[in-house]
Amino acid sequence: MSAVLYDEPGPQARRRILFGSVVGGVVLAAGLLWLILKLASEGIFDSDRWDVFSDAVVWESFGRAWWATVRAAGVAGILALLMAVVLAVWRMAKNPVLRIPGTIVVELLRGMPLLILILFLLLGFGLTSFRALVLGLTLYNGAIIAEILRAGINSLPAGQSEAAYAIGLTRGQTLRTILLPQAVRRMLPSIVSQLVVLLKDTSLGFIVAYVELLRTARLNADFYGSRYIFSFFFIAAGLYIMTNFAVSRVAVWLERRGTTKAAGRAPVLVKPDANI
Repeated sequence: MSAVLYDEPGPQARRRILFGSVVGGVVLAAGLLWLILKLASEGIFDSDRWDVFSDAVVWESFGRAWWATVRAAGVAGILALLMAVVLAVWRMAKNPVLRIPGTIVVELLRGMPLLILILFLLLGFGLTSFRALVLGLTLYNGAIIAEILRAGINSLPAGQSEAAYAIGLTRGQTLRTILLPQAVRRMLPSIVSQLVVLLKDTSLGFIVAYVELLRTARLNADFYGSRYIFSFFFIAAGLYIMTNFAVSRVAVWLERRGTTKAAGRAPVLVKPDANI
């Protein structure tokens, strides 16, 4: 099948691509092998570095921390998506009296460091560590996702808005029923990437004493001894990676489902009867 946006690579290009892939794979495998040998030479894989995980209390602490991380990320993610829609519509208002304040709010939240925002909510408003973390993640990521949605809406053909206005739809109805659904589908990979960043940013809860995965790994290392630092942080990193991978897989499923619904079912071709 020929490509639409680029030419199919020729024999020489395919050989170069194959050569680059092989060389890259060999370099990556060599780097991974060197890292494993380096860690093994320092005794990282010795059984006495991992025997602490035979204690059920350790797994229980990581289970509670994982749930606390997912809970904070889930609440903040949902609120950030809702806030993003409001901010995107606010910033795209036709009236400059509404649009200018919306632009200032979005740029202020995007430009403020997330850690400072969380600390400000904790110390300035006296919120709990959970609420300060969730609200900080909501405000920061809501502004970023709002810009992603705005970019998706601006990338749509102008004729869609004009057609909507021609049949009598208002600006709000056009955004809600035509532009926003398409922008979400178009920008879904970017939105999911930002939600993955949001999940990883829950590690900043360590600063405000919220018991998430990073803080739990640190507390366990302090209690059981520094020889287990690598082991505890390795497990914490693995839980982060598995959770982010699950989020990415769900997003891929939603994207395929949305694409199928948007395209509709393919028509069934019936072979004509030869006797007719």
